[in-house]
Amino acid sequence: MPVLGQHQATEPTVFAKSRPGRQSSSMPDLDVPDVDPGEALPGVALADEPPALPEIAELDLVRHVTRLSHRNHGIDVGFYPLGSCSMKYNPRVSETAAALDGFRALHPWAPDEAAQGTLALLWHLEQWLTELTGLAAATFQPAAGAHGELCGLMLIRAYHEDRGDPRRTIVVPDSAHGTNPASAAMCGYDVVTVPSGPDGLVDVDALEELVDSSTAGLMLTNPNTVGLFEVEIDRIAQVCRDAGALLYYDGANFNAIAGRVRPGDTGFDVVHLNVHKTFATPHGGGGPGAGPVVVSERLAPYLPAPVVVRDGDGDDATYRWEHDRPRSIGRLHGFHGNVGVLVRAYAFLVAHGGDGLAQMSAKAVLNANYVAERVGDVLPLGYPQHRPMHEFVATASSVKQHGVRALDVSKRLIDLGYHPPTNYFPLIVDEAFMVEPTETESPETLDGFSAALRQAIIEAGENADLLHEAPTTTPVRRLDEGKAGRELVLRWHHGDP
Repeated sequence: MPVLGQHQATEPTVFAKSRPGRQSSSMPDLDVPDVDPGEALPGVALADEPPALPEIAELDLVRHVTRLSHRNHGIDVGFYPLGSCSMKYNPRVSETAAALDGFRALHPWAPDEAAQGTLALLWHLEQWLTELTGLAAATFQPAAGAHGELCGLMLIRAYHEDRGDPRRTIVVPDSAHGTNPASAAMCGYDVVTVPSGPDGLVDVDALEELVDSSTAGLMLTNPNTVGLFEVEIDRIAQVCRDAGALLYYDGANFNAIAGRVRPGDTGFDVVHLNVHKTFATPHGGGGPGAGPVVVSERLAPYLPAPVVVRDGDGDDATYRWEHDRPRSIGRLHGFHGNVGVLVRAYAFLVAHGGDGLAQMSAKAVLNANYVAERVGDVLPLGYPQHRPMHEFVATASSVKQHGVRALDVSKRLIDLGYHPPTNYFPLIVDEAFMVEPTETESPETLDGFSAALRQAIIEAGENADLLHEAPTTTPVRRLDEGKAGRELVLRWHHGDP
């Protein structure tokens, strides 16, 4: 087998490295009576041969796994400018808090009296979230943002049905996150799309025509997914109120306004918060996550049960789960949500305080505008009528004349040492580049990223083939997503480099 070089196309699979007789662990001698599996599992069909597990020495296994880990990008490795995702630095103090034995080792079935510390933390976290959103109560059960969307829509549905006024439609902007219409459809609603105006904001005149007595609610992100604050939010809220519809706030962009604007004060009844983004818990690759849903007083009775309550005050206060919630929509998550993520969020909030959160949002907005200004002459904003907030969406449409697409520019960024931003979203911007620096990046990092982005755009006009071939420095080049590409992936899967 050849020596693995830095740029070898693939790392052989652990099965390809397997050699008969090698092992990386050993089992202790049996200290209980040996039992025939056929007798221990009557009626269960057993394989004639044991599973074909890899046989590999410990050192080879450690090196294999470590090499694979070095090929993953993460926020601890480098800048991660994914728009609409808030991939910010995760403070280690939050990790330390979540690792405390009292939180980490608590059994989810522990009785209330044995879980007072965790229950107290959740109760106080709810106070933080209601204060930040200007709402009344929260649930911690949703496991992530999309799960929170489903929860919020179920609450809206329960509210209308309880009033004897079931409604059938949810209005969603054309720039919304794809999970918005998906969640609405999953909840049984018909989705009605409201278009954006020429400035990238909701067309409120069109909204007035769409909202009627059949409208259950409007799902809105503010700032929206073009990174712009909906300056007519008061009028939008009034349109919905006049029709008896509720406003749902998608909290994906809460990092732009936390500590500065409260959604409840602008007319929203439901807010989901991606605390794994805004409050800096590691996420990506499927988890972990948490999407608490915060609601107004009129929706509080419908929250998933149980909810944490406090009895008494001060040193005499005790905490418990309250299960008796007759109007609840029911349980949405096993046990009480992803508590480890919530502990991290609480630590983040306590460390920052109200003033710190306001500074966080201001710096997130400053960093996004800084990068937008640095690259604006080669990568202009999709909607330049308004200054962006914590993220900006630019258009790379100018490079299409050279036979280059936004995807090619992003692939070139990899060779220049940076993870690409979000491409082709939102769909209302041609050749979209969606960049969210977050507040945790230094001016030096932002300067370097801006310079790389400018270089890639300039190279598109000078040497288009350079961008078409990128990336050239990665272990795996661009995949052919046709038949040849699928066959190549299958060969890698079976250990054939």
